[in-house]
Amino acid sequence: MKLLSNKILLLLLVIASFYGYVASCTHKEEVLPAQSTGTVTITRGTDILLPGTETAGDTTQWKLDQVHSNVLWSSNYLGAAGLLTGRFNMFGINDVFGTNGQGLYVTTGQPVKDTSWAFYENSPAQTYFAGYVQMNTSNTGESGRDGGCYLSYVGAPKLVSQTADLISGTQNLTDSNLAEIKTTSVAFDPASSGYLVTMVMTWQGNLSAPHDTTINGTLTYSPKTVVGAGTASSYEVFGLQLNFQFDCRSFGVSTTEVGSIIQVQCNMNFNNK
Repeated sequence: MKLLSNKILLLLLVIASFYGYVASCTHKEEVLPAQSTGTVTITRGTDILLPGTETAGDTTQWKLDQVHSNVLWSSNYLGAAGLLTGRFNMFGINDVFGTNGQGLYVTTGQPVKDTSWAFYENSPAQTYFAGYVQMNTSNTGESGRDGGCYLSYVGAPKLVSQTADLISGTQNLTDSNLAEIKTTSVAFDPASSGYLVTMVMTWQGNLSAPHDTTINGTLTYSPKTVVGAGTASSYEVFGLQLNFQFDCRSFGVSTTEVGSIIQVQCNMNFNNK
């Protein structure tokens, strides 16, 4: 009898352990966490950044740091996976077409003030900018291309006195040498802390007159930071990065050595010195 009792007790323990195992695996009484909604949490500040008249020493006025900024481009070479890349030596933030600032400027600095912009971090409807590049200052870093057929591909002009494709000290702000972008709307990007930008691009290229086309891009803000904090010479900086692409065929660029889609990245840095 004692042996039978022990067997019955052992059986009951096995059964109890089994049910305990099932209960622990099924978690019938556990409250599961709510499913993610997929909503992105975005926090933005309230910075308002304006150029004023670019008065040196006025810390309320922000100036383009052209020396530490750049405008880069890239395109597929011969339709292959490899890229052709380059940059523009001369560029600025000014609505040159709109203000009739075209002309030849003999200067090594900025030919016109970089004041066609405003940035409102938390009010993108008030943000705007207009910028330009001088097409004949495109520099790929390879003299065989820069001094070769590139300018004819993009319709960039040469001056009568020009003996090379890049002129030192001469800024050519004429219709045939300018490519400009100008915002028509700026809005929050719901998927990031950046902004969605709609612009009109104006460029003559190989056409007989400047041509307008609407393009879209993204804008990223690098918030203000202090350089040399705690010193008498401290100042603030911030950055804006614009990325967009366009179809160069709509501007009469027909060479197959350059892909139809041109990617552009504008890295603009500012300071209040």
